[in-house]
Amino acid sequence: MVNKMNIIEEYTGWIIPIFFIFILVYAYFKGVKIYDTFTKGAADGIKMGIKILPYLTAMMIAIYITRSSGLLKILTNSLMPLFKKLYIPEDIIPLLFLRPLSGSGSLAYVSTIMDRYGPDSFIGLLASTIQGSTETTFYIIAVYFGAIGIERYKYAILVGILSDIAGFFAAVFICNIMF
Repeated sequence: MVNKMNIIEEYTGWIIPIFFIFILVYAYFKGVKIYDTFTKGAADGIKMGIKILPYLTAMMIAIYITRSSGLLKILTNSLMPLFKKLYIPEDIIPLLFLRPLSGSGSLAYVSTIMDRYGPDSFIGLLASTIQGSTETTFYIIAVYFGAIGIERYKYAILVGILSDIAGFFAAVFICNIMF
């Protein structure tokens, strides 16, 4: 009997090269100057990377200051009584503040929760649901808005933070019902 996983692994290794070749062949038959288009796109990408670099730097500094100053711990401790009344585990509270700031930071924190409690625990399931129900609001504002030159973003931040809070509490509510 042939192992189905080996067959799947064998074919998945070919998906990207076949897709890449398909794009090249399709572009050739459509009359697209492939190399010129590629180099123009690469040059535009480098220009965009340089343009958003100050915004990314500011975002990274803000994340570093938030983490190293102890602000996250102060916020968590101050909201602890409220969250206990809402039956939200203490280890979940930092996600409310980390996720809007940093996707990689919140993912690292979720990974820590998984190591400590396991992925099938209530806290593990809740952390995963929060990770998928919220967004990296400040990262999006810094990078995307900065890349296209939007300077009036006050309401976007407000709506983004409100959405993150709604996603957080919706995840808690749904996980309490489901699990």
